This record gives sequence, C-alpha cells and structure tokens, in this order.
Amino acid sequence: MQDILVLYYSQHGAVRQLAHLIAHGIDSVPGAQARIRSVPKVAPATQIASPPVPDEGAPYVELKDLEDCVGLALGSPTRFGNMAAAMKYFWDSTAGLWMKGALVGKPAAVFTSTTSMHGGQETTLTSMMLPLLHHGMVILGIPYTEPELTTTLSGGTPYGASHVAGAAADRPITEDERKLAFALGKRLAHTALKLAA
Repeated sequence: MQDILVLYYSQHGAVRQLAHLIAHGIDSVPGAQARIRSVPKVAPATQIASPPVPDEGAPYVELKDLEDCVGLALGSPTRFGNMAAAMKYFWDSTAGLWMKGALVGKPAAVFTSTTSMHGGQETTLTSMMLPLLHHGMVILGIPYTEPELTTTLSGGTPYGASHVAGAAADRPITEDERKLAFALGKRLAHTALKLAA
C-alpha cells in the first residue's frame, strides 16, 4: 500500500470533514491509503498553543510524513484569502526537505473552506500551491469532466475541493461538495500510484 498524506488545519471542522472525504476517495483506489495528519495552532511565545500530542483528531504531521508519502492533499481554511498561519508556519519549516528535493515529482492537491461564497476560496487554493510548486510537486485540480463542477451552487473549483461554511460555520457540506472532494482524492490516488510506479 502506498501512503498519500492528507494534511489539514481546521478550526471549526469543515476542513476536517473535507479531509476525510478526500481520504475516502484515496482509500477507494486499490493500492492507496490515506494518512491523515494535522498541524497545531500557532501562538506568541507567551502562550501555549497546543499540547505536543493532540487531545483528539488527527496526529500532528512530521516531516517524515511528507518524505514517506507518494502524494499530498493539503487543506486549510481561508484567512484573508490565504492559508491559515498554522499551515504556513508548518511549510516554513520544510526547507530541509526542499534542499534534498524530497517532494520533487510527487502529486499534490489542495482544498479549503470559507465563510462566504466569495471569501477567498480560489486565492487560498492557489496560494497553497505556491510552496508545493517550490518543492517541485505536480499540482492536480478537478477537471470539468466531474459534472458537479458545473452544477455546484456552493463550493467546488477547478483548483481544488472547497466548501462554503456560512458565517456561523454551520452549513453542512453539500452533495456536490462531497462528490468533488471524493473525486479529488480518487484522482490524486490514481495519479500518485502511476507516478510512483
């Protein structure tokens, strides 16, 4: 079995739900299995952000998880049209992998959740691609052969899976958003296995 890393940061749970839908898509492909990981919150030095091991949810990512995987799905909520600081902080720690070329040629996909329809989904997805491109990864999106991409009235973009959570973060993930997240995971797994071979 080839591991595909599903790495996310989630504050209200929507990105975590998308991560699990993408993981189901990965796990539906024979020979591939999802490895779900998260990153801790960041805080000033005067505060303690998170314990060294999370109380619940996915374990925190280690650089070895990136080295071991044959593909990556990266998810973060939107913060002013960009990835959350916790995820950016993690990627800022990956220079050693960059120097070794550890991620070169591996496929990657991105996903996000926003409060509103125009709350920065596409800019967040494309900004998350930047460190992946610097690492030499192969970026995958969602092709328009997925019919939900043209019928969705909420999240879902050709740049990656997404969700519109609402101001109270209480909107459930729609059926179109679910199908697109699953399809992205499945596409990532198929591509990762082909490239790994």
